[in-house]
Amino acid sequence: MGRAAEMTGTTPGFLRSLGDQGLITPLRSAGGHRRYSRYQLRIAMRARDLVDQGTAIDAACRIIILEDQLEEALRINEQLRHSQAGQEPPADT
Repeated sequence: MGRAAEMTGTTPGFLRSLGDQGLITPLRSAGGHRRYSRYQLRIAMRARDLVDQGTAIDAACRIIILEDQLEEALRINEQLRHSQAGQEPPADT
């Protein structure tokens, strides 16, 4: 956890608080140490940026969750547009 905090420019307590808020859930090693993915570290850095700008940590977590949901919805919409563009409209019967 110390290494992850160092990499993200945060503290171990900040990373724990992100876990408490449900924003990131690190895997655990056999020895019980938290293991963060690169994606989770990017999320932690985004949260740190928001908090540094004066956003409360719970609000920062909610913003990041909503941004992630929006990105996923846009990706799905784009996939649907591409799949429908390749199909002919149904014939009238």
